[in-house]
Amino acid sequence: MIPLVKPFLPPKENLIPRIEDILYSGYISEGEAVYEFEDKFSKLIGNPYCISVNSGTAALHIALLLIGAGTGDEVISTALTAEPTNTTIALTGAKILFADVDINTGLIDPKSIKNLITERTKAIMVVHYAGMVCDMDEINKISKKYNIPVIEDAAHALMSKYKGKYIGNNSAYTCFSFQAIKHMTTVDGGFLCLKNRDEYIRAKKLRWFGLDKKTARLKNNIKEAGYKYHMNNVNATIGLVQMEHLNNNVLKYISNGQFYDDSLKNASGVTLIPYYNNTEPSYWLYTLKVERRADFIANLQNNGITASPLHLRNDKHALFASKCKLINLDIFYEEFVHIPCGWWVSNEDRHKIVEVIKKGW
Repeated sequence: MIPLVKPFLPPKENLIPRIEDILYSGYISEGEAVYEFEDKFSKLIGNPYCISVNSGTAALHIALLLIGAGTGDEVISTALTAEPTNTTIALTGAKILFADVDINTGLIDPKSIKNLITERTKAIMVVHYAGMVCDMDEINKISKKYNIPVIEDAAHALMSKYKGKYIGNNSAYTCFSFQAIKHMTTVDGGFLCLKNRDEYIRAKKLRWFGLDKKTARLKNNIKEAGYKYHMNNVNATIGLVQMEHLNNNVLKYISNGQFYDDSLKNASGVTLIPYYNNTEPSYWLYTLKVERRADFIANLQNNGITASPLHLRNDKHALFASKCKLINLDIFYEEFVHIPCGWWVSNEDRHKIVEVIKKGW
């Protein structure tokens, strides 16, 4: 069975000696390996204000804390995402307002965002779902016009691009995940990328109880309570080794995605997802819309290929129950599906997948 998602880990002869070295170094919590990982990731993204954390969820939470989201505030978000996008908003006490999606892409619709803005709007949360980049041209305009910060949930979008630059350079807050099945895994972990040096310094304190790691413990003076959200040297060491393979791995996702873009554009029963101007996806998942989705999934399953919509739309959870009408999402959610696209999908595999789809279901 060709899986939909699969963790990549470097060859054990490459990875295990490095892990052993750090495990028996006498310093396994946050230390030099973390800082080296942060430096290399920052240089990759092209943003000096990137901090590591122990999960993408922690990155989202810190971003919301920096904004000051809390009870009485509203955060505009999307229901088509993994749950942590919205559970972190709920943790702050802010009210979640779900914007509808663009019926063509499944990504948050700027027109719907504008219709939800009130004097209580604290932030706009956008999700670069499956590695596809949102319509940032329009979202940036909204952010600037109404002076509302944007948080980009880029858990699926490592090395996706906007205006020729990697995601992580546009909005005030961009959050990455290195959870098990993402483009790059550190077993668990994440990054928060910022645009403001003062917030960068504050975020580093928020990830470690409110303490300043550059100040001796006995001379620290906590002024704001923080969390235990830091990354440790073991996860960072995995990340450092992973980065030696990252470019090659992500290029495989992109190569497979572009192959599907070309090979499936005239397939019967299939509608391909368009990409917005100035954006380049990194294809964490390959997304398409199909007729009779259940039959499509069953047919691929019978041919040894996994396909799935993967995520339950968040407005179906009791915690996020919403009375708002999401007409476009209602339609899109019944049609979209993901097919295998990652580093493990060989040239033979992708030709098989296209052949099975073109034969019909």
